[in-house]
Amino acid sequence: MSAKADTRSKIKRYIEDQPEPKRSDMQELHRMVQRVKPKARLWFLDGKDSKGKAVSNPNIGYGLRTIEYADGKTKEFYQVGLSANKTGISVYILGIRDKGYLARTYGKKLGKATVSGYCIKFRKLQDIDTDTLEAAIRLGLDASD
Repeated sequence: MSAKADTRSKIKRYIEDQPEPKRSDMQELHRMVQRVKPKARLWFLDGKDSKGKAVSNPNIGYGLRTIEYADGKTKEFYQVGLSANKTGISVYILGIRDKGYLARTYGKKLGKATVSGYCIKFRKLQDIDTDTLEAAIRLGLDASD
């Protein structure tokens, strides 16, 4: 199995393993991101460190950006991420330099969501304005083009 097919398989399994209504919401978000940028690179991070210890929730990632660290080293990573958590869903919009931009631009328009410097959290997709969320996702995927 190719790495691309394996990633797609892991994403499918991760979404299918979610309880309803989170499963349907994650499927819709996955389709939304792929509509915005159909050829975006797909990522799946299982949330475990190199020793197999869980350190975060699993994440589905989309796109490609290069992170540059203070010591000059670089790392490839995704631009937009999705993650199911105990209370709902998190959408990560990475690479925005102004940590207040996301909240200022999209926060009040989203509905029942919490917006931080790079994360939009909500309980259910029906609680938020999906057009506004799609605009934020588009911003994140276009950031490194």
